[in-house]
Amino acid sequence: MRNAFLSELHDLAREDSRIVFITGDLGFGVVEGFMKELPDQFVNAGVAEQNMTGMAAGMALSGKIVFTYSIANFPTLRCLEHIRNDVCYHDADVKVVSVGGGFAYGSMGATHHATEDLGVMRLLPNMVVVAPGDPVEARAATRAVVAHSGPCYLRLGKAGEPVVHDQPIDFELGKAIVVREGSDATLISTGGMLPSALRVAASLAGKGVELRVLSMHTLKPLDDEAVLRAASETRALVTLEEHSVIGGLGSAVAELLAESIDVRTYFKRLGVPSRFSPRVGSQEYLLAENGLEASSIQGAIIDLLDRAR
Repeated sequence: MRNAFLSELHDLAREDSRIVFITGDLGFGVVEGFMKELPDQFVNAGVAEQNMTGMAAGMALSGKIVFTYSIANFPTLRCLEHIRNDVCYHDADVKVVSVGGGFAYGSMGATHHATEDLGVMRLLPNMVVVAPGDPVEARAATRAVVAHSGPCYLRLGKAGEPVVHDQPIDFELGKAIVVREGSDATLISTGGMLPSALRVAASLAGKGVELRVLSMHTLKPLDDEAVLRAASETRALVTLEEHSVIGGLGSAVAELLAESIDVRTYFKRLGVPSRFSPRVGSQEYLLAENGLEASSIQGAIIDLLDRAR
């Protein structure tokens, strides 16, 4: 997803000189082409994320479309006050980009585990929160946030995520994508968990369970209509995210269901418990440690459907 984003942004920046890319002193192996071709649209702020965000807000208020870029928690939590007060308060056209969402930098420890970012960004007024599910969605999301006037948060994986969509997609901020139809239950995924969601759906189909799979690439604004339709047309809803179960996709869907008058359904949040990981390791290892590998996801869905009979 990282490479898809950077490639798409480079193409867009060639056509629009208002686009500026600010990096927090990283990514030079993949941003060098942008830096050399468009030096007047590239800034290295150094390891100074607060300064980076303040610079971005000032540029945006001068008419630029500014992308800030760093890994994991650094472009979000380290400079949260600056995002809130400089960017969101002024409704500035700044796009905060985090590469390595979830456990992508798992071996680096809890400082690099980005498992609260979606919830924190979702709280901020004026902020649009986007977490594409594959490189195709990442390209489309890049175009969408450039076109959107105002603050956006774009959460990406690291690199090497599989392509899910083999056909062109209709991507719109705030509108989920139905990746697979099903009538028994609905699995709503955000971000890099989409390939796992589809693997689980394929496995359950062999057991006679048909899962609808939604890619909820935009957490804010949430696609309320798609969620409520799934709740009324299938027997159960499950949310899936590489993020804390508090504050992210699961919370957004739970809030919607709790206030819905006409829809009642069985519901389960699948995500990371509200704790720091006591271990380090690969992304796959940490997902399994937190019950987010395919077998655990499948088991949770089967248990929920058993209750819904």
